[in-house]
Amino acid sequence: MKIALLEPLNVSEEMLREMAAPVLERGHELTVYDTKADSPQEVIRRAQGMDAVIIANTPFPAEAVTENPALKYIDVAFTGVDHVPMEACRARGVLVSNAANYSNQSVAELTVGMAIALLRRLPDCDAAVRAHQGSAGLIGREIAERTVGIVGLGRIGLRVARLMLAFGARVVAYDPKPMEQARQLGVQYASLREVLESSDIVTLHAPACAQTHKMIGEAELAQMKPGALFINCSRGALVDSQALCDALRSGHLAGAAVDVYDREPPLDDSEPLLHAPNIILTPHIAFASEESMLRRARIVFQNLYAWLDGEPINLC
Repeated sequence: MKIALLEPLNVSEEMLREMAAPVLERGHELTVYDTKADSPQEVIRRAQGMDAVIIANTPFPAEAVTENPALKYIDVAFTGVDHVPMEACRARGVLVSNAANYSNQSVAELTVGMAIALLRRLPDCDAAVRAHQGSAGLIGREIAERTVGIVGLGRIGLRVARLMLAFGARVVAYDPKPMEQARQLGVQYASLREVLESSDIVTLHAPACAQTHKMIGEAELAQMKPGALFINCSRGALVDSQALCDALRSGHLAGAAVDVYDREPPLDDSEPLLHAPNIILTPHIAFASEESMLRRARIVFQNLYAWLDGEPINLC
């Protein structure tokens, strides 16, 4: 089999060699690219003639499937597969696995970190010190006793709920498939509108799909409590960025923190959130910690070896 790792997995070369050694020992060919492709055409070129490819979050063009009759398997080093042409894969019988759950803790921790940064006004505090100012006007707020609304209570959302409950927050959640485990923790389920209306902090953890596309727009943001905070470490496609920008400019929302956008950073000046006040922006790094990268790489190679053994796992 010809196998290609199309982009870096962000683990050490030594660790990568150790994980990939069985590929070569079994007599397969492995091509490793240590940089991201700079265009869709380059992705297509790298994938051409490969029986299996490993990708992370770089969009995989449909042509890389339809114009590569050799391709049989895509091993996605990511939770979501919305950047993979699933219809084209199904049409050609190309199997797709993902690395779900590798970043649950990393995303949950950044979500809580963003909430603390907004409540304690950390960017303003940093700016004050650098401007040789004191603490005047920088009194913050606590998570404890506040209502945190989680939109999308899967495994990451559940991890966020556990952390927020540990801080003493009340947690409410909207999800089409309630979990008894969450209820046992003390999470209260409600409609999306009820969650938005009752929460001091709203955080998104839903997948990107047709049902969730732009699920948070002007009307939904207007339903949120005046002075509430909004966090998105999920998918950019879930939110109308211009509507969020407008809600911040009007003062209806006190602040926001966003890690995901309609397109991958770096962003150009057309991105509305770059010009919004009271917002913390991070370059899609919620999933990225040393620990999560190692977990991800291990899952990816487990997926690959299971497929090579004819018993594929983590199929999408």
